[in-house]
Amino acid sequence: MAKLQKRYVCQACGSVTSKWAGQCADCAEWNTLVEEAGGPATPFQAKHHLQSGGRMILLSGLDTEIALPERMPSGIAEFDRALGGGFVEGSATLIGGDPGIGKSTLLLQAAAKIAMRGLSVAYVSGEEAADQVRLRARRLGLGQAPVQLAAATSVRDILTTLSMGTPPDLLIIDSIQTMHSDLIEGAPGTVSQVRASAQELIRFAKERGTALVMVGHVTKDGSIAGPRVLEHMVDTVLAFEGERSHLYRILRAVKNRFGGTDEIGVFAMQTEGLAEVANPSSLFLTQRDENVTGTVVFPALEGTRPVLVEVQALTVRLGSGATPRRSVVGWDSARLSMVLAVLEARCGLSFSACEVYLNIAGGYRIQDPAADLAVAAALVSALSERPIPADAVVFGEIALSGEVRPVAHAALRMRESSKLGFEQALAPASPHAKESEPMPLRVADYRSLAALVERLLGK
Repeated sequence: MAKLQKRYVCQACGSVTSKWAGQCADCAEWNTLVEEAGGPATPFQAKHHLQSGGRMILLSGLDTEIALPERMPSGIAEFDRALGGGFVEGSATLIGGDPGIGKSTLLLQAAAKIAMRGLSVAYVSGEEAADQVRLRARRLGLGQAPVQLAAATSVRDILTTLSMGTPPDLLIIDSIQTMHSDLIEGAPGTVSQVRASAQELIRFAKERGTALVMVGHVTKDGSIAGPRVLEHMVDTVLAFEGERSHLYRILRAVKNRFGGTDEIGVFAMQTEGLAEVANPSSLFLTQRDENVTGTVVFPALEGTRPVLVEVQALTVRLGSGATPRRSVVGWDSARLSMVLAVLEARCGLSFSACEVYLNIAGGYRIQDPAADLAVAAALVSALSERPIPADAVVFGEIALSGEVRPVAHAALRMRESSKLGFEQALAPASPHAKESEPMPLRVADYRSLAALVERLLGK
């Protein structure tokens, strides 16, 4: 009789080992190995190979004609922007975010708008009762939307119910960590249960043409809980970012098989739910009635959307012998260290006796390398106590040699800045700009960081 082969699966990284250990050898996490029952190990399995005994599959060329997938708009423009135009029939979408960030609220709003257009929508909650979802819908003013609600955690019960009639156009599972499959052993939320439940739901969506949306829990560092296998199984991964203490929320596409991953959707949390923000720059710019040292406006680029944010810097001189502190909010601390090193080595400015604090106003997080010059300008302004002109925006990438390099889509950044009343740009000239093309702003061309420092210091 065949013996059952024991195996231990790490709940953090998904690695499999034959023996239990206190620490995972792959991800170095402690007490994450959980025993799972494997299949029977027989001599036939050890000797058998997979080169025969299967069925023939159809191979086709890349030049085969295929129609573009039809989109199902959610009715929320910012949501559709992040999705690439809307939900795709038979697609699987995973959305993750911190607790209380607004994932269920956004999905309930989208489900109600889709159902009001005559499409069938099923909302299955594994964390809340159906009455709780109804109360939230009434609070949002969506109590009359024809959305089918259910509170269940068994994948078999859910798929059996949906298979009896016409499959829904949209199926929302909130959340995948609460689902349970009776095909394998294990508690809900374990790696094996999450993988098996998601696989059955995705198979149903692909076969029936239902757009599937699954909510995923996140860990303390903001990544989706469990191994990355769940992200590989779905077609689209959306990350809901933002602090609960701030007004705004950002929906960012991390993975999208049917569109780009460079677009974001911006929302504002209000009493009636998540409201779309057509002009995100209004959220991240403060009132600039008077010149303040250490502040500069940077036109960030998120996909095809420019967003103007305010970079704030503060320097505090310390007594001799004290260790200066470097604090960064909303930007990469390693990149701040690089900018400080370039300012000291190439421009003769010393920050060794100063504490440096850098903040991106509004809780925005910048990953654009074009912010180097804006950060450097804010630091120089804070150190010299000379304000930067209030009608100027600053952008450019800084090299270790002190050279300021052009960045992509400079004209798009300046056009958005011009709409908001800015008149000049402290940035390197774009090598691709045509001489006959009028620039939206006056460009003060800086090829080196030292030239900008001399301008800001009045030399």
